[in-house]
Amino acid sequence: MKRSRKRFFRLILGACIAAGFAAFVIYRSMHAAGYRCEVCVTFRGQQACRVVEGPTELEARSAAINNACALLAAGVTETLACERTLPDRAECSPIP
Repeated sequence: MKRSRKRFFRLILGACIAAGFAAFVIYRSMHAAGYRCEVCVTFRGQQACRVVEGPTELEARSAAINNACALLAAGVTETLACERTLPDRAECSPIP
């Protein structure tokens, strides 16, 4: 009888910990973005535009540039060159 009560307590405790962790992950994923940036990059005659949300303006802008360059460049050398190119347009705004 004592063994089943102890097992039940452990099961409830484990379920509470799992539910708390799941709630934390969902909360953080929904509140991660603080800025939205739309960036257009032209590299080697082609243009790509991307919209990215991120926790800071700098991170959102950098991620948008990386995403646009992923479409325009092939290989590490071209990707690095593309990421150093000044964007044609970069508009960032806070997300309410």
